[in-house]
Amino acid sequence: MGTNDVTTEKGFSVLYSDHHNWLCVWLRRQLGNDHDAADIAHDTFVRILNKSEAQEVREPRPYLSTIARGLVADFFRHRRLETAYLEVIANVPQEHVPSLEARAMLMETLMQIDVMLDGMKPVVRQAFLMSQLEGMTYDQIAAKLNISKRTVSNHMAVALEHCYLLAA
Repeated sequence: MGTNDVTTEKGFSVLYSDHHNWLCVWLRRQLGNDHDAADIAHDTFVRILNKSEAQEVREPRPYLSTIARGLVADFFRHRRLETAYLEVIANVPQEHVPSLEARAMLMETLMQIDVMLDGMKPVVRQAFLMSQLEGMTYDQIAAKLNISKRTVSNHMAVALEHCYLLAA
């Protein structure tokens, strides 16, 4: 297939008409159902439309599957978080269960935190969580992870920079 400029209406229409059905079938195999496959196929093409820089697509199917693969990973991450959250809520007395609106806001916040943490190297994430959630000092983290206090400090700087960049 030739190069296709997907920034033009015609280029995007050709990409969509030539590959939408293929992408839906590919996603159906990944996800096991038509509904989620259609949603993620839609989101894949929306992601392409929302890109502001000019794009020339030489190999449409690898391009589409790369975008869709990231969306599938996000989908499963969201599903795992939602399942864990619902398990916690199931054990909360009815009078303390948050409203649907509060639950939606909590899920959105959890997703943002999960994305933020997922972008960190495992040791950086572990040091960050020990500090922020467990209230451990750098000395305690260093002892627990068997690293120097300076390395803990470096990990925290990396983690905080990562959080700052995502927030910006």
